[in-house]
Parts: sequence; structure tokens; C-alpha cells
Amino acid sequence: MDNSQLIILASGSPRRRELLSLLGLPFEVITSEADESTPPDFTPEQIVRSLALRKAEAVVAAAGERNAVIVGSDTIVVLDNTVLGKPVDELDSKSMLTRLQGRNHKVYTGIACIGLPHGKTIVEHRVTSVTMRAMTEDEIVAYIATGEPADKAGSYAIQGLGSTLVERIEGCYFNVVGLPLSLLGEMLSEFGITVLNR
Repeated sequence: MDNSQLIILASGSPRRRELLSLLGLPFEVITSEADESTPPDFTPEQIVRSLALRKAEAVVAAAGERNAVIVGSDTIVVLDNTVLGKPVDELDSKSMLTRLQGRNHKVYTGIACIGLPHGKTIVEHRVTSVTMRAMTEDEIVAYIATGEPADKAGSYAIQGLGSTLVERIEGCYFNVVGLPLSLLGEMLSEFGITVLNR
């Protein structure tokens, strides 16, 4: 059991930082500038797993020779086999939310852990089913006006005002926020880092 290992979060996301801090483990953030493009024939699983790994790999050099585990993560929203990323503008947000309202969609999050200095790598993902309530056009416009959807996959934040749009979820809530903590805890244990029984 080696809880002297540092966790390095390869993400600039304040939401992922908040979630990781809930585990009470020492960590630091090194923002990954990885290319996030993927081949058009990739499945949602392939997208989140490959991007999570790419983000983690992108900070290996910056992490140096420390005793650490790098954590990379990527989240996408999928509706009718179409990936909804972050909106490019308010019109795009409106289009996404109009399509999502009153319907069920899936949220995929991939996690990659790379142990340093030995390089042991584990990649996993989780899927959560989310059902949005029906919304009027005025509600959609008002939500976009808050600015909350601007940098969120699928144009909503379940941990913010977007919570009022979500009728039901099946699966891990933290997966929808962007970092499934139960999965991460299992993965960290493979590196000898325990969240409980410290």
C-alpha cells in the first residue's frame, strides 16, 4: 500500500479538480494540451478511452521522474449514436438542448491512469444514462443566457442549474460531471493507492 504516490490530474477542468479533491488524496494539476481529434469511425468507447489516454500521456514529460500516477479523463454526450461535444456558440447550444430535451441520452467518461516512473497503464470507461425533461424554447434560451452550457459537453452541467433539466439518471452521477469516482478509486487501487483504510 503506497499512499506516498502523488496523483497528477491531466486536466484543466475545475469540475474534475473538485471531484478529485473529494477523495482526500494529495494531487496536483498539469493541464494537458493534447489534440482531441479522433477518427470518424471511432465508437463512443474508443473516443473517451483514447482521448483520456492521450491527455495522460501528454503530461508524462512534464511530470518528470516522480513517484506518481497521472490521471487523464474525457467525457462525451451521445444521442442517437451522434456525439455531442462542447458547443461552438449559443446557436449550437440551443440546437443540442432542443435535441436532448424530453429524451434519453448516454454520457461516456474514459479514465486513463499511468504510473510513474514504471509506466504501468490502465484505461477504463463508464456509461451513465440521462433522461432530460421536456423544456420550452424560452427555458432553453434562459438556460443558455446563464452562460453555464458554454464549455460543457452536450451543453449542460448536471452539477449546476442543468440539474433542473435532468429528470432521471441511471448509473454514476459523477460520471456525468466528468470523473466517475468509484471507477477511479478501483483503478488507483491497482497502483497501491487506497482511498479508504489509509
